[in-house]
Amino acid sequence: MDGLSPAHLILILVIGLLVLGPGRLPEAGAALGRGLREFRDAMNGTDRTPPPPTSPPAAPGTPADR
Repeated sequence: MDGLSPAHLILILVIGLLVLGPGRLPEAGAALGRGLREFRDAMNGTDRTPPPPTSPPAAPGTPADR
């Protein structure tokens, strides 16, 4: 057996539908996809979070710390 056949995938989806119900199945799929994406990003060392905003530079002649 080299992998999952279409019949195996259909059986897995039917079992998931019975366990989770039609309302929560899309949510579970989305959560699984996000988890796999985060895992793959962590393995590659990439980060999808935006950098923190930088504060505007202080005007000349004013103290930077207040």
